[in-house]
Amino acid sequence: MDESDLEPRRKPVQPKDLTLLGIAELEGYIAELEAEIARVRVEITAKLGQRRDAEALFRG
Repeated sequence: MDESDLEPRRKPVQPKDLTLLGIAELEGYIAELEAEIARVRVEITAKLGQRRDAEALFRG
């Protein structure tokens, strides 16, 4: 086993320095985050549907 195998595969995302952004940029950043949240929610819904389908298949 190599030491690199023990390291996390994803590095934590560093928070953006908001002090450097103006109001319009901050509002744009919020819009981007809200769009990303919506995209993640759609993916969660799809995965829940797949899980329900799989559970129904194995129950029946």
